[in-house]
Amino acid sequence: NELNRTLKRIAAICGIERKLVFHCGRHTYATEITLSHGVPLETVSKMLGHSRISTTQIYAKVTDDKIDMDTRSLEEKIAGRFSVAI
Repeated sequence: NELNRTLKRIAAICGIERKLVFHCGRHTYATEITLSHGVPLETVSKMLGHSRISTTQIYAKVTDDKIDMDTRSLEEKIAGRFSVAI
């Protein structure tokens, strides 16, 4: 495929040793560009043209940074709303 050959040439020019293919780009887009910036998985699924969320889950991985970001967001949203009865 011409696109993958072009990516291979670009990687060589840039000194990137990892094998770059179009498929890698889908993983990067799903995880690093969309999901990690708060785009809901359902939206990512549609953006990638998937008919099933399970297909999108192959591409979009929840990173530790995403978990931290979501945890902080939740803490801010519920701050002061709950108390512990003693």
